Amino acid sequence: MPAYKTGKKTPQYSLEFKLKAVQWSFETHRTVKSVAEALDIHPFMLSKWRKAYKDEVMQMVKNKDLAKPKKLKQNDELESLKQRIAELEEENDILKKWQRYQVEQRRKGSDS
Repeated sequence: MPAYKTGKKTPQYSLEFKLKAVQWSFETHRTVKSVAEALDIHPFMLSKWRKAYKDEVMQMVKNKDLAKPKKLKQNDELESLKQRIAELEEENDILKKWQRYQVEQRRKGSDS
């Protein structure tokens, strides 16, 4: 492949700039061409950014959908564990009350 000797470099745009341009291009009253002209970039470049943005968003949505069942399962497990903790605390309170009652009965029996 031949080496290019023109020295012209493609400008590098920040991620913030790309995101802002894509967001503007998705607004209903704007077109890709008008946004590209306003930002002094080629419409094809903006279209590539839009495609990459859509692909990234779709990938994130898919990842969230895949993670949902796992999260639901974890939430169900967490709920059941919280319920079990509440039951054990109630049992513990009942046992403490029973123990106090027995101590009081012994004291009453030894006082007579």
